[in-house]
Amino acid sequence: MIRLEGLTRSFGDLHVLRGFDLEVATGETVAVIGRSGEGKSVLLKHVAGLLQPDSGEVWIGDEQVTGADRERVRRLRLSMGYVFQSSALFDSMTVAENVRLALRRHGTPAAEIEERARESLETVGLGGWEGRYPAELSGGMRKRAGVARAVAPRPTYLLYDEPTSGLDPVTTSMIDELVLQLKEDLRATSIVVTHDMRSACRVADRIALLREGRVSWLGTPEEIEHTDDAAVKAFVEGRRDLWPDD
Repeated sequence: MIRLEGLTRSFGDLHVLRGFDLEVATGETVAVIGRSGEGKSVLLKHVAGLLQPDSGEVWIGDEQVTGADRERVRRLRLSMGYVFQSSALFDSMTVAENVRLALRRHGTPAAEIEERARESLETVGLGGWEGRYPAELSGGMRKRAGVARAVAPRPTYLLYDEPTSGLDPVTTSMIDELVLQLKEDLRATSIVVTHDMRSACRVADRIALLREGRVSWLGTPEEIEHTDDAAVKAFVEGRRDLWPDD
């Protein structure tokens, strides 16, 4: 379970989170949608303990991230897999070396690292590409390599930051299928930050709209199709003229 209670965060005069509340049940996937600059990536960084809120609480299971010391945060991060928007692979390392590094950092026994790395890359369809460097991969392949690195340690929690951003429709569908497969295989509790409504409706159990620093709407993919909420309709249809005045 991931629980966020009353999160506020400002950067100077810019108020990003203004009392953000969200609970993600064990094994559930929640997609967080919202316009650019609303703070979706900032939100994920709070869950991972990379940022601390000005006020409010972040709970991972029965442990509080906010206010925790460095060692406790490090330990909590070991239960998380973080898929970065840019993939964030080390360019000087091969794909397999990137995955093996994540496993070593999580304390995986040395005897298991090679097999776990191979299995993770096969899961994302990169079997046979272990020796390639990130620069030799397409954008979609780099995304998949980033997913392989995140899931290799078999995390309890998965955080996806725009996993389909910049991808063509075929590759986007492949990433969506991968997210669904990992949900089934790992039973992980997941947050997916995305602009892609089709992807959100496909992979998420529930969808939250982040607007003005808060969750302004929360419901299932089925409910989002029939809502009368003006902001949700404007976002889904891409209609600026329907967006409520801020």
